[in-house]
Amino acid sequence: MSGWRLPSGGGIDRDKPLGFTFDGQTLTGFEGDTLASALLASGPRILGRSFKYHRPRGLWGMGGEEPNAILDVTGPDGFTPNARATQMRLRDGMALTSVNAAPDAARDRFGIMDLAHRFLPAGFYYKTFMALGWMRWEPMIRRMAGLGRVDPGHHPAADAVPMNARCDLLVIGAGPAGLAAAKAAAAQGRAVWLIDEAGEVGGSLRWRGGQIDGGDWREFASETVKAVEAAGGRVMTDTTLWGAFDHGLYAAWQRREGQPDRHWRIRAATVVLAAGAIERPLWFANNDLPGVMSAEAALHYLRLYGAVAGRRILLATGNDASYPVAAALAETGARVTLADARADGPNAPEAVELLRGARLTKAKGAREVGGAMVEGGHVGADTVLVSGGYTPSVHLWCQAGGKLDWNAGADALVPRPGTCSMAVAGAANGGFGLQHALEEGHRAGTGTGRAPRAATTGDWGLIPMRPDPTLKGRQWLDPQNDVTLKDVKLAAQEGYRSVEHLKRYTTLGMATDQGRSANFAGLAAMSAITGLSIPETGTTTYRPPFTPLPLKTIAGLRRGELFNPVKRLALEPQHRAQGARFREYGGWLRPSVYGDGEESTLAQAEAKTARETVGLYDASPLGKIEVIGPGAAELLDFCGYIRMSTLKPGRARYGFMLSETGIVHDDGVVFRLAEDRFIVSASSSHVASVRMILEEARQDRFDPRRSYIHDVTANWVTITLTGPRAGDLAHAAGLPDRMLALPHMGVAEGLWNGHPLRVARVSFTGDLSYEISVPARHGADLHARLEAARAAHKGRWIGLEAVMILRAEKGFILVGKDTDGLTMPHDLGWGGPRDKRKDEYFGRRSLFTPEACREDRRQLVGLVSEGSDPLPVGAHLVASDGPRRSLGFVTSSHVSPTLNRPIALALLEAGGSRMGEALTAFHLGETRSVQVTPACAFDPEGGRLNG
Repeated sequence: MSGWRLPSGGGIDRDKPLGFTFDGQTLTGFEGDTLASALLASGPRILGRSFKYHRPRGLWGMGGEEPNAILDVTGPDGFTPNARATQMRLRDGMALTSVNAAPDAARDRFGIMDLAHRFLPAGFYYKTFMALGWMRWEPMIRRMAGLGRVDPGHHPAADAVPMNARCDLLVIGAGPAGLAAAKAAAAQGRAVWLIDEAGEVGGSLRWRGGQIDGGDWREFASETVKAVEAAGGRVMTDTTLWGAFDHGLYAAWQRREGQPDRHWRIRAATVVLAAGAIERPLWFANNDLPGVMSAEAALHYLRLYGAVAGRRILLATGNDASYPVAAALAETGARVTLADARADGPNAPEAVELLRGARLTKAKGAREVGGAMVEGGHVGADTVLVSGGYTPSVHLWCQAGGKLDWNAGADALVPRPGTCSMAVAGAANGGFGLQHALEEGHRAGTGTGRAPRAATTGDWGLIPMRPDPTLKGRQWLDPQNDVTLKDVKLAAQEGYRSVEHLKRYTTLGMATDQGRSANFAGLAAMSAITGLSIPETGTTTYRPPFTPLPLKTIAGLRRGELFNPVKRLALEPQHRAQGARFREYGGWLRPSVYGDGEESTLAQAEAKTARETVGLYDASPLGKIEVIGPGAAELLDFCGYIRMSTLKPGRARYGFMLSETGIVHDDGVVFRLAEDRFIVSASSSHVASVRMILEEARQDRFDPRRSYIHDVTANWVTITLTGPRAGDLAHAAGLPDRMLALPHMGVAEGLWNGHPLRVARVSFTGDLSYEISVPARHGADLHARLEAARAAHKGRWIGLEAVMILRAEKGFILVGKDTDGLTMPHDLGWGGPRDKRKDEYFGRRSLFTPEACREDRRQLVGLVSEGSDPLPVGAHLVASDGPRRSLGFVTSSHVSPTLNRPIALALLEAGGSRMGEALTAFHLGETRSVQVTPACAFDPEGGRLNG
């Protein structure tokens, strides 16, 4: 415990103490603290455990680059797992719990894992677990995986409110470069949005200070904010711009105290990236010990929170930027030793011991820093601060498509001009130093005249600092994921030299800090090992989000019914009045059964009634896509598997629509009402996609003036009557006799009671059926007339569960249930068009590939099983003897009230040639004997279709 708090200074309010606990230990912070600053000042060093070896981990950084201080937090707003201590404000009564540790970070019993590190190098899971059987190890690995734990009972506060905005200039980062860009643009009257994830503007000025245009930097910042707001712009702090997307879209998460957060989607005429840079670590033996920190972070905590990192401090560096840090720490009374790897540099700050040409080689200590070794000897220290240079924050630049170049002077990868529409300024562009940042920001804001002037130029005098493979001991490149320099050497040795392969083989850069402190080290190490330059070695791909954000932020309002609004029947009130229970089917809220009682029992009774007398069901969701015009038949021939141009007016035909790969996309009926007018009755869940396939072909392949497509599904109510007495009920309800006399697959239009009527003799149940359609505004009248006649004919309203039984008895498929992503029409017994059609149609070529012509393709069959219970859907079909290899699976399964036995449909390898064969259905360790049969189990001759 080495951190401590100054009696004064910083931006905290010492009159407002806040109590909190860490792993059960009671501690105190102040209003204005972050979790990290409060923990640093309170003294605990071990804040977590590494992912693989469970080594002790302490605070490293000050922002999104923090890899170690990840905590589960219970506070006034509920439970937050995996919170980054550097980015969450302290609240009174918070309970902080370390993650990946048991019982806590200080006493983690899994710390013994580190003793086995020699047997767990990079790629060990590929070699060991795959060779010895992954399934044996997977449960254990899954239990150990992850960091924090989700509370299943927690319901987060209100989701972020989605907001849309446009501006003339978007400035990302409110440090000196961002402020200069915003001020220059606002002076020209441009609407500027200035965004920073910190709680106030200023960036590094907040802890490094500085004089701008002869005054304190705060005056410059205040003037900039006023100028931006006066020009109609906006300054947003506590806002993380987390993603750059196509077409100039940027996403930002704004945190608001006591109010719902906001999620901004911003489009700007121009964008300036002024996100600064992240201080790199140094690489030496035991560089992962708690007490090893970023020097910049130590200055940050000192100036903003009055928290001092230690009492005996060694600061190891290779640049001038660390000298003010050493001076500031020495002013607190801490004993500071500055080890500069360079032979030359600035004069030693007052009260600081300076060691020139001294490279840090090792941190000493068992559980935390207790000293260090530099070239020349031992240095007593309880804290080691390091500065290995600075890595520009180019994540958003790369997300927007920008490329990178190597800048040897900055010792960094910087944005390559002209590869992205953004402008980049300041440290994000490799321009270290206050004056450089102000000048670049001014230019990026297209300012005219003189740029703001800083009191000092701030040349940081960087020299390259790299991992040294000659040093003894483990050098940690990724402290959260336990990747060492030796792991990179092993990856190179085994051929994983590509940066992307290195990342995945070693997990380098895959921790929750997204490689901010690790990627450069891994890149530099691989470069040195392979003898390639850093640009030749390459970089990984940066993807959104820039920093982790709560899922509730991007959930927005579009979820549940708001994301995919359920469609409702026009006759829903009438069905509810008759006791219908509703469920979602294909995006529609439809009756499943009617009445009280067990759903399966009711469905059986409804199906039995429909077979014996007549059943009525609402079929309004069936697609009604009108295709009209002189080119309509030609369009349908191309889009469909079965030719429709030969269909006569007044007739209907069943057909398929395929994907480009020949897979069955939808099945349905096409009605031809006139030479130039068709209605495509697509499955209710595929209406939108079928319309898009038709529309794409209409516009891309044909003259779009010769055919037009209209989806009128919602404009019509359709009620289907099915069963032996369907005609009698239709007659009693007053349907015209000429329509009742239609043959099977006939369709007619006319008037009924003065309004349009369409009747089709098509069947989804295999029984005599009439689909009766009227305009939606007349649906209630149709329902009332049918209901008045129903009882006299012993009819019954039936739900979709009964309809599913009826169609399965006939072997009628549901696309997506009785087909999969490989099913072609000839697998369903519809090979005729494939063999006979010579013209081109959508998906045709794919039906003749070697894969499509295999004789062992999975084909639709029926199954008869032993016992009285239905087969489990998804049960695998295997040979009755021999190896247990899946030959197919059950797709639909019911008990047939008509046949008084279970029925099932399945997709089975070479199913057409297996009729009568005995197989075994295997499901969750249980087996049942089955026999392969044709798919149609009821009325295979089709005699019932005509009543």
